[in-house]
Formats: sequence, structure tokens, C-alpha cells
Amino acid sequence: MSVTLPLGETEISVSLPDCDVTVAEPPGGEAVDVRDAAERTAADPYGPELARLADPDDIVTIVVTDVTRATPDDVLVDVLLSELERAGVPREQVTVLVGLGLHRPMTDAEIEAGLGEHADLAINHDPDQTVRVGSVDDCPVEVHERVADADLVVSTGMVEPHQYAGFSGGAKTVAIGAGSESLIRYTHGPEMLANDGVRLGRVADNPFREAVDRAGDEIGLDFCLNVTHGPSGFLGASAGDPRSVVQELATVGREALSVPVSGSYDAVIAGVGAPKDANLYQTTRAATYVVLGDRNPLREGGRVVIPAELPEGAGEGAGERRFYDWLSDAESAAALYEAMRPGYEPGAQRAFVVARALRDHDVYVTDSEHPDVVEECLMHARESVEDAVDPGSDVLVVPDALNTLLVHGED
Repeated sequence: MSVTLPLGETEISVSLPDCDVTVAEPPGGEAVDVRDAAERTAADPYGPELARLADPDDIVTIVVTDVTRATPDDVLVDVLLSELERAGVPREQVTVLVGLGLHRPMTDAEIEAGLGEHADLAINHDPDQTVRVGSVDDCPVEVHERVADADLVVSTGMVEPHQYAGFSGGAKTVAIGAGSESLIRYTHGPEMLANDGVRLGRVADNPFREAVDRAGDEIGLDFCLNVTHGPSGFLGASAGDPRSVVQELATVGREALSVPVSGSYDAVIAGVGAPKDANLYQTTRAATYVVLGDRNPLREGGRVVIPAELPEGAGEGAGERRFYDWLSDAESAAALYEAMRPGYEPGAQRAFVVARALRDHDVYVTDSEHPDVVEECLMHARESVEDAVDPGSDVLVVPDALNTLLVHGED
């Protein structure tokens, strides 16, 4: 049987004639036109329209996602600017802040590709240029000065499955993307991530999600415009109150992305593709989504196989470098997990979660430009997917692993 998987911006064909292969294809949902959907929801949001919230003399900051999210920010920012123009806010009073968190800065070319004609309004977030605006559970909430000083704070976002927040988007774009290390340290620390409620695909009663939402309240996020997507494309848009936006789009996403799984498998082949397979930090989401999601489909000793280009190696941001340092210095996954239990620097949480998954299952990364980095990080590098799967294996293929929720089926 031959299957097609993403690799960077292209695709590869994988043939496993000696294996019993099952493909996990989510329902996918029905695609919508992003601009039409964004304009409709901006005109009928949760709460007041943006044009009614804004005054002509307002200084406005719009926080957008970075290159690690496939958010159509050019369209969403265009819709938001039209709403602000309707309120009489001049374009020169608007800053577009790229919410990097601890990821690397976006290049000028990436900003132009992501924001189109509005790229001239954009600046990269710098976590060293933050000021305190409040606290959550005694943790300081600090945000970029352009956000803190704004009269009106707006954000875009992608509501997609997230290992910790359940689904991303909403206040997370601002609280994490435009915040400092303090909130990232708190929300991504071992105590938070060990909580049973902190789980892929779960929004309700999720302490991580609740902390991020409360941080958004402290920051004063006034309005957000988010989308969700699936295999068929963008599935919907929602605007206004951040909590309501996430709840609506998470429901849409969950219905479109859930696949019931029965039985156990020797290997799960997990597709990633661009932009997430640019580095190992982002690529390992596929492994942890499989192993630490609602339903781990691997039998004891089973492995995850991920084709990924990795042009950036482990990754170039502060968080990515910390991820690499922890993994590359470790003797084993079990030893690393125990060493990180007392705490770690913001950004290193991905190493902690990867170590948690690697205690039970091997991870193979194929087709990469940096196999040496893969091997240094307690994982295995192979030239092809076929090289990473033993003949005669029962294999589950998840072509879009970051947008598929594996849930319990009938055994």
C-alpha cells in the first residue's frame, strides 16, 4: 500500500508492501472562504463590534501569530484594519506585533509573506521589552510595551489542537506570544504540565487554558479574530470575546479532526509538513500528540515515525536552543524526565514532554537535513520512512498528525 505524506512544502510517497496499513483520516469538515467568514464574524461578534470599541484617537496594537502558525494573518489584519478605519482610527496609529513568545524573530521576507501589504506596520516581539500589567496565581503577567501602552488590544489566532492549552488561539496569542518568560515559565512548568486536565484537545476544566485566559484579562485583550482549519482548508472564523471564540472554534475543530482508533499498532507514521517541520522543536509535537493524546494507539515497544525536513535543525529561538541543550546532554529519556521534574527554563518544556513520551516509545525522524541533530536528541534518524518501519508491522498512518485527534473507538 502506498500513502502520501507532507514533507516541507512538498509531498512524498511511502510504500510499505510488507505491512498491514491503516490510514487515520479525520472527517475534515467543510472549507470556507476565509475573507468572507472573517468579515461575517467581525460584523456579528461575541460582544461589541470592533468599530464600536474603538475611538478615532486610539493607539491600537494588533498581536498576530508567527511563522509557526499557518494563520492567514494578511486577510485577518486587513479585516481588522477595515473595522478600525470604520471607527475613524488612522492606519498610522496601529502597530502589528508578531507574537513570537520565545521563538526566533521572523525575517523581513517572512513578515511580508505573512502580512502582505500590511507588513510595514509589523515589528517582532522582544521578551526583554515587557512591562508588568498584573498577575495570575502570584505569577507576574508581563507584556510587550506596545501592548501595555495601547488603548485597544486586538489579536488574531489559530484555534488548532494544542498539547497543553487543548486548543490554541484566543488570549494565548497575546499572553504567551507577546509576553515574557514569567508566564511561560509558570504555564509550561512541570507542575502545570503534569496536571491531568492539561491535555490535547481539552478546553473545559484545563488549568493551562484557564491561566492563559486570565492573563488575557489582566493584559486587557479587547477583541480577537481567530480561524480554525482542517484537512479540507479553513473551516470557520470567530470574533469578539476570546473565551467564546475559542469555545466555538474548538467545537468546530474537534468535530472535523477526531478519528476513533481501535486496537494497537507497532508504528504510527505521523505527517507534519510546513511550517511545523522547519525544526525539531516543532516537529516533535507529532510524537507527543500521538503518545500523550486522548488515545495512544501504540502497543508496548511501538514507535512513532515522522518525515520532516528540519532546515533549521533543532530550531533557532531561545526556547528551541534550550530544548536542544536538555535533550542533547541527557543520557536517557528516563533520566532527563527525572532531572527536569524540579523545574526548567521557559522553552525547555518541549524537552520535558518529549522525554515523557520517549520513556515508552522510540521516535524516528526521516528525510531530514539534520540527522545528526535528531540523533543527538535521543531520537533516531533514518533516510526514509521505509527504513524506519520493520517489515510485517501493523502501521497506523496519520497524514496530518497536528490536525488529527486520535480518540477512543470500540475495541
